[in-house]
Amino acid sequence: MSPRHRPPPTSLVVYAKDKERVSRFYRATLGLEAVESEASYDRLVGAGIELIVHAIPAPLAASIQVTRPPQPREDTPFKPVFECADLRAVRRAARATGGALNPARASWRWNGRTLLDGWDPEGNIVQFAKTEALRARPAKRRAGGAATRTKR
Repeated sequence: MSPRHRPPPTSLVVYAKDKERVSRFYRATLGLEAVESEASYDRLVGAGIELIVHAIPAPLAASIQVTRPPQPREDTPFKPVFECADLRAVRRAARATGGALNPARASWRWNGRTLLDGWDPEGNIVQFAKTEALRARPAKRRAGGAATRTKR
């Protein structure tokens, strides 16, 4: 199986009224590459994730209202979390592609990560997580003067 067709460890399907716009958002915020594109879907891959942006069929899409700017749709029990290297860069990419992130002051730290919610151009809630670098603890002195490092 070629690497282009080998599925990554994590896959997610996002249904979209405007497939191109939503696909642009995820490519920009997550640095994904479009490896397949058909009228009904885009297959985006990168960094251990495959994201399929699937167009909602036209008859159903006609009944869905998406505001501009999009209103976060918080009435869903599902929120994907994506690792990122820089929340500020993600914020710029989200804004440039029709999505948004909550203000930086709304972020929180948990389990060695800084977490911040946002939404794509159709209001689907997503969370971005930046893993914090581990800081080495100062060396402790043992009896006899030898320094040792402790692991966190």
